[in-house]
Amino acid sequence: MLQAYSSRFLLATLFISAFLFSLVNCSGTDRQVQRDSEQEERTLTYETKVAFLSPAGDTLSVIDAAVADDQTSRTQGLMNVTSMPQDAGMIFIFDENQPRSFWMASTPLSLDLIFANEDFEIVRIHRNASPYSQDSIASGAPAKYVVEVNAGYTLQHDINEGGAIRILE
Repeated sequence: MLQAYSSRFLLATLFISAFLFSLVNCSGTDRQVQRDSEQEERTLTYETKVAFLSPAGDTLSVIDAAVADDQTSRTQGLMNVTSMPQDAGMIFIFDENQPRSFWMASTPLSLDLIFANEDFEIVRIHRNASPYSQDSIASGAPAKYVVEVNAGYTLQHDINEGGAIRILE
């Protein structure tokens, strides 16, 4: 009876130890991947300008924007970009006007995300997206354009839903 109890205790101890060991190793791997991605810092090329307009059509501000207009550049987005000038950002241009969802995995900057429809109307602003978050940030309405700027930019320049964007070429 004692020998059967000892065998079960030993088996349970081994199982728990293996489980804890795997947790520690997975956790360390995630931190290593995050550190590795942080080391591969990217710089952006600003190819265009984007203006933000009030609902009345007045220009509120203009940024220099990197352009993400194909699958590869849209997937990469601002991953591993560790700094960006205050008056800069990235515009994502899609072929279709449809609901969009973004996330911040591998993105070290806190950002404001501005979703605009095919008529360039701002349909949603998500402010202060957390760096490295895997939470989904949904447009809530069909969008063809998404502009990412430094967190706080939309409040600083009074950019609101119902306003518009304009791509200046």
